[in-house]
Order: sequence, then C-alpha cells, then structure tokens
Amino acid sequence: MAIFSQLPYELFVGLRYTRAKRRNHFISFISMTSMIGIGLGVAALIVVLSVMNGFQDELRNRILGVASHLQITGPNNVLEDWQRLEQAVEGAPHVQASAPYIMAQGMLSFGQAVQGTIIRGVLPDAEDKVAELGSHMRAGKLTSLQPGEFGIVLGSELAQSLGVSLGDKVVLMAPQGQFTPTGVVPRIKQFRVVGLFEIGMYEYDAGLALIHMQDAAKLYRMGDGISGVRLKLDDLFGAPNVARELGARLMGVGNYYITDWTQQHANFFRAIQMEKRVMFIILALIVAVAAFNIVSTLVMAVTDKRADIAIMRTFGASRAASCRFSLCRVR
Repeated sequence: MAIFSQLPYELFVGLRYTRAKRRNHFISFISMTSMIGIGLGVAALIVVLSVMNGFQDELRNRILGVASHLQITGPNNVLEDWQRLEQAVEGAPHVQASAPYIMAQGMLSFGQAVQGTIIRGVLPDAEDKVAELGSHMRAGKLTSLQPGEFGIVLGSELAQSLGVSLGDKVVLMAPQGQFTPTGVVPRIKQFRVVGLFEIGMYEYDAGLALIHMQDAAKLYRMGDGISGVRLKLDDLFGAPNVARELGARLMGVGNYYITDWTQQHANFFRAIQMEKRVMFIILALIVAVAAFNIVSTLVMAVTDKRADIAIMRTFGASRAASCRFSLCRVR
C-alpha cells in the first residue's frame, strides 16, 4: 500500500478502479472484446506484411541470382570497344564488378526434342562476380565453360524438356543463317552439356542456356563486339540513381543504353507492391474497427463514472486531473 501511496493520485485511483468490482459488467465485456480485437488486428497486420516482405525478398534474390543490378547495352544489341567502357565504369562510385556478355536466341535439339532458348555467352570468372549463378549449380561447374571446347550449361527444366543429362551433346542452331549456293542455311554447332543450374524460377530454368563468350562470338559472328556489360553495385536499391550517374559519366564515351533491375522486372515488383498496399488497407480497417470499439467503450465508461468524477472535483481535483483520470473532457 505504501508503494501505491507514492504514485500520482490519478494513477492510484485508476489502478484502484482496475481492481475494484465493476457495477456494469457489460462495459467490462466490451472493453475486453475491443482490446482482443485490436490485438488480433495488429497481429494480423504484422504477420501479413512480414510474409509479403519475405516473399518480395525471396523473389528479388532469385531474380538477381541470374540478372544483374545494371546492364549497359549498345545499339542493335552490339557494343563495340567494350574494354574502354568497362574500364570507365569500373572506376565509378558504387560499382563493385562488371562482366561482359553476349545475348542471343537459339534452338536446341537432342534426338527428336527441340526447344527454343535464350543463349547467353559469358566469361565464367567475371560472371560469378556479378551474379550468384555459380551457387545454384545442380550438376557440374560454371567454370567448366572453356573457350574452344563448346560446352553449354542448361537450366534444369530446359534439360528435362530435352531429355539430356551431364555429358550429352546437343545441337545449337543460330537463327542468323549463312548464304550458300543452295540457299540460306542456319548455323549449327554441337555443344556438350557440362553443367545444370536451378534458380527456382521457371522463366530462367526453362529458357536460359550459358556458353562461353568466345564460343558465342564465333557462332553468332560478333567479332570483337559483345551485347553489353553487366554491373554489380554495393547497394541494389540505389541502382536507379547509379544508372543516372553513369549516364552522365558515359555521355562523351559513346552511345549506350543503361537499364537497371527495377526496369527489367518492373511487372513483378509492381504487382507485389500493389498487393502489399491493398492488404495494408484491409488490415488497417480491421484495426480501425477495433479502435472505434475501444473509443465507444471509453465513452460508456466515462458516462458510468460521472458521479465519481463529480466527487473528485468536490475534493479539489482540477479539470485536467479529472480528464487524465477519465480520458475524456468533462463538461
């Protein structure tokens, strides 16, 4: 009792009311129901938003396991003098690594199975610095891609569709044909499967194949040119700002197109962001309903205490003290 006597009298009276027997049990029931309702609403809001944030992070990590933070390409998918460009961007702020690549379309065949795919010519050592594809290898290694050996790394779904496994040989047909006396003949080259990867996204697992960049340059007759340069940044969320800075930095170097990961996969993240906003509004309405119940309970409780508040005022309690005790404005 000595501890309670040292408290401000408003708090002391409030604590006494919490332990006192209520005259109106209906108000107690409504108060408890309202508190439980707002607790459940806040818990649902936290859980749903946490799940949505986790799903967005997982999707982003899977996409960036194959894609890059920034991508610099040239007109008509051909980038000349890329060594000079790579040296210019490696010294830029926030850029951690760069990797050249060749991107083209092709047709893979094995036996009677034929599948169209995206062919990406890479340098294995440089590719590991800008993406996490090496950590998603299901069989073989990315470093097994050696120039002149014509090895190929396939997505798991693509390999399953073709019915191939490690060590099998597939035929890659390039859409750009060569002219012969008998007509246009597509360029065909046999590749040996040296690795399989699995990202967990069907778009990549079923539609992407990797070969060495020198082999891709020979097959697609790129010469010394490439399709572009992929960049890794120290902060992936700063990609749009870094893209603008690089655009100004490379203005005098040549004609380039710079895109970041938020532009390349905008549909995914816009859909997730819209869903998060709608879920937040729905759950906020649940919390608002519970809050209105609490307000109505307080109004009913104050109405029930009007006589007690009047007695406190007669004992000399100020209007502010009475308001702190009653949580309302007493007229």
